[in-house]
Amino acid sequence: MRRTVQFQAPPGESAERESAGRSEPLRTEFAFDLPRGYVDEAGTVHRSGVMRLATARDELVPLRDDRVRENSAYLSVVLISRVVTRIGTVEDIHPGVIEDLFASDLAFLQDFYRRINAEGHTRAAVSCPSCKEEFAVDLAGGRLGES
Repeated sequence: MRRTVQFQAPPGESAERESAGRSEPLRTEFAFDLPRGYVDEAGTVHRSGVMRLATARDELVPLRDDRVRENSAYLSVVLISRVVTRIGTVEDIHPGVIEDLFASDLAFLQDFYRRINAEGHTRAAVSCPSCKEEFAVDLAGGRLGES
């Protein structure tokens, strides 16, 4: 499900942008790089992927899933499998794929989900442990140390 929509600011907000005839499109898909990567049955490691914004249905449907009813911790597996559209060359993302992720990758995707759906961006505020300088990093960006 791909949607392209135009964002329209509420009255009085960003008047200059609207008057100039430029409105920012609503971003519904976000690329990411997994910390470790998904290892498929052939042993290939897939790190890059795409997650789309969640809909209300995405959050409601898993609640009817028997696996979630038996174990509430399974909710995040079903939910993440609904919104991740691709990991590497794997496009059939289902709960079994998410179950096979390393725990650190699942935790990354849970945080990524929260950031894009609740906060609307993929940036995180961090500080250098040595010099204590604060700066922002983009979680959807490349691997650590890359620019």
